[in-house]
Amino acid sequence: MFTGIIQAIGKVKTKDDSEKGATLSFSTTDFDFSNVAIGDSIAVNGVCLTAVEIGSDYFKADLSQETLDCSIFASIKQGDSVNLEKALKLNQGIDGHMVSGHVDGIAQVVDKYDEGDSTRFKIGVPKSLVKYIARKGSVCINGVSLTVNDIDTDVFGINIVPHTLVATTLGELNVGSKVNLEVDIIARHLEQLLKNN
Repeated sequence: MFTGIIQAIGKVKTKDDSEKGATLSFSTTDFDFSNVAIGDSIAVNGVCLTAVEIGSDYFKADLSQETLDCSIFASIKQGDSVNLEKALKLNQGIDGHMVSGHVDGIAQVVDKYDEGDSTRFKIGVPKSLVKYIARKGSVCINGVSLTVNDIDTDVFGINIVPHTLVATTLGELNVGSKVNLEVDIIARHLEQLLKNN
């Protein structure tokens, strides 16, 4: 589990594609790898990945074809920036919301403009995920915990404060940018419970 509070920005160091997936390494000097062990989970742009190799300033992970199909990692390139967060510990406070690291789909920025001191993003979402998104509910975009300001059909709005724009990769997004989207985990479980009753 994660909180959606980004701990560092990293870069894609290497990407090796194969017939069954890919192996990627991510580097950063702003992340403490001293307490990360092989097998630990790290969220990269909101995707829970397992560390299979760790260095002083990088880690490597294997991605399945399923992960590539459901996320923006299929098109990610060497040198691209990514958001990083270590897995939540039991003795750690929660500042964002409960995030599983299991991306539900790919969304797209359809508008971006200044709104006071904040930046307003309009995000187009696949129709199959609209039912999980509610005004004032939580979503996770590229690993960042955010509050939905409004939703109109299949487009929802979020406001990003200046700190979040510089502390995450969200400031690099423009109209047309594709993002990893995780909807609220409670909404997904409620649907499953209601379906089975």
